Amino acid sequence: MIVKNRPGIFQRFYLLEALKGLRITITKVFQKKVTIQYPEERREYSDRFRGMHYIKSVNGVENCTACMLCPTVCPAECIHIEAGERPDKEKYPVKFEIDSLRCCFCGMCEEACPKDAIKLSNIYEMSQTTREAWDKDYLMEQRGHK
Repeated sequence: MIVKNRPGIFQRFYLLEALKGLRITITKVFQKKVTIQYPEERREYSDRFRGMHYIKSVNGVENCTACMLCPTVCPAECIHIEAGERPDKEKYPVKFEIDSLRCCFCGMCEEACPKDAIKLSNIYEMSQTTREAWDKDYLMEQRGHK
């Protein structure tokens, strides 16, 4: 014999679930708020946070040898490098630009670099007034907090 379970009024109109949801909402109203007053208070991010790019340099000379690995692995294709050669037969980037609007901050350029030249800092304030790409001079003057 098959017994059919007929739902009651609480189950049919989801009243029990609605009351459970209201109970959770009411308890959250009386808890301490976690709002951060942004310009005055800064949030502490993880060391793994990937923010603004910068180029490491030694005595004002960049570590980059223009090997073209970072633009090759970049999924957003936002890195553009033009290579040149120094008198001592060493390659260097004449032009190194990162289009910040296209960049997805995945960190693949940082991992691909054999000279450890390009790094991602934990600087998250990257607002600009123009749509220009970050050029080599701008990236070299940025310093990461890592």
